[in-house]
Amino acid sequence: MMHQTEFPPDLLTQPSAVRLKYFEGKVITHPHLKETYQQLWQAIQRPTGASLIFVYGPTGVGKTTLRYRLEQRLWEAGQSVAEQNPGHIPVAGVEVAVADADSFRWRDYYKRALTALDEPMIDHKTMPKHIRQKEIAPKWEKGYKVTSDLRWALEQTLIHRQPAAFIVDEAQHFKRITSGRRLLDQMDTIKSLANLSGITHVLIGTYELLSFAHLSAQLDRRSCEIHFPRYHVDTTEEMLAFKRILLTFQSHLPLKDEPDLVTQAEYFYERSVGCVGVLKDWLTRSLAETLEDGQETLTKATLERQALPTRKLLRMAREIREGEETLIADSRAQSELRSLLGIPVESTQNHSSNSSRKVGKRNPVRDLVGNHEQVT
Repeated sequence: MMHQTEFPPDLLTQPSAVRLKYFEGKVITHPHLKETYQQLWQAIQRPTGASLIFVYGPTGVGKTTLRYRLEQRLWEAGQSVAEQNPGHIPVAGVEVAVADADSFRWRDYYKRALTALDEPMIDHKTMPKHIRQKEIAPKWEKGYKVTSDLRWALEQTLIHRQPAAFIVDEAQHFKRITSGRRLLDQMDTIKSLANLSGITHVLIGTYELLSFAHLSAQLDRRSCEIHFPRYHVDTTEEMLAFKRILLTFQSHLPLKDEPDLVTQAEYFYERSVGCVGVLKDWLTRSLAETLEDGQETLTKATLERQALPTRKLLRMAREIREGEETLIADSRAQSELRSLLGIPVESTQNHSSNSSRKVGKRNPVRDLVGNHEQVT
């Protein structure tokens, strides 16, 4: 092929494990990642911004990569403060775990959060008696006293550490409870932690987070929503960006013969449901098999073996469509809002029809794809 590969040439002489690690560490700064990252960074930097920031999108769209990039920049930005104040942590985060009984436990969450904030002696935290009387912990949690102590300790640690943001990944797992009322209580607890500590909480997850953000008007007022979309095959600009992503990936595959992925863009789009994270994982698995078998390039047979089963892709596509339809419904709610406020609806119908776009479709812009960096 005439296209120039971008990996170091001497990588071809390295062991398979080294070559695979090289590709695993490559991150493509593609348009949707860049745009979502900029929105999130700006939301965190606003001095009077939301106490809760919801970032939602499809499974495999690249939310974990987004989190790593954000954490890296916040660490770099807060390094000077950390040097002057050893107790300061520029950013911290936790992944919400689900218990064996498929339910959420606050005690486990508090312990994980305190560990992420490098807090010592977690199992020996005790709330002062005059604070305990306020009963700030969730009353439904078994071991209420222990949970109260941990909740108070987390609040104080956040105040002491002063991170620019506390990131909660896989936040949809908060939903592993038995009733809608308790789900509102869950979000009220997180909101209270953010408000009392003064630390912005970033909740990252799937489209299930949409139901969290709309639990109450008070939560709406204190929160901000950011959508991390997939690429759309029926949008020219987005499909062009997807092809550029493919081109960048193929040029970084450390193989003797560079495969031609771009000419099969529709096939790769279908088997990744338009999500870059799904695409990257698929190519990584295929590269691992190729290197293990001593082949010189990716083959269609290898790609087929390593692709996700159609039933899984179909389930992902359905979840994506449901999430996008929810967003479309939200965008059409302007007429109801104006009606409730007593504003004539007709005055905005023409404007709405002229300015409406697909969910995830951006204004036409020429993006440069292929800027990449090593994840550390």
